[in-house]
Amino acid sequence: MNENNSSKIAKTPNESRAQSFWEMVRFALLALLIVIPIRIFVAQPFIVSGNSMIPTFYNNEYLIIDELSYRFHEPVRDDVVVFRYPKDPTKFFIKRIIGLPGDTVTIDGGKVTIKNTNNPEGFVMEEPYVKNRSSNQLSVTLKQDEYFVMGDNRIASSDSRIWGVLPRNLIVGRAFLRLLPLSSISYLPGAYSLNNI
Repeated sequence: MNENNSSKIAKTPNESRAQSFWEMVRFALLALLIVIPIRIFVAQPFIVSGNSMIPTFYNNEYLIIDELSYRFHEPVRDDVVVFRYPKDPTKFFIKRIIGLPGDTVTIDGGKVTIKNTNNPEGFVMEEPYVKNRSSNQLSVTLKQDEYFVMGDNRIASSDSRIWGVLPRNLIVGRAFLRLLPLSSISYLPGAYSLNNI
């Protein structure tokens, strides 16, 4: 008889099942300890619903939202953000930041003009991402912690032109990754900057 074989003690099927079960429980707990904090504090998935951000985002695209960056700096003009809808915080919207706290946003048809302390004469926003410009006429001065947001597909977007300013505390985060469709995978999808004036 082989001495090495004689020293091994075979496990019963019940012992093997119990060991497998506890290994699975340990793995699940470890996964939860890693995934839950990331999901709550760092990033979360978001599926685009509707046509308000065409041509930047299309219906059913799968995004990862960065929830961490805005803990270290404020949102900037042209960031694409996901936020809780001010009229019903159980719903989430995705739009582009047009106006920042302290700005006066003036919309004259398809032209958007921003006035602020750095630009008292105002400047007209370049918006190459916009599809179907609107015919709105309005002017809004933003207070502290207020943002003016609009969809890129202006005629199909319910945004600050309709329901008013977006309070800072309702912003969840910015669009960080587009994962689906696979043909459109991208980092900071929708990013556009005119030096964030």
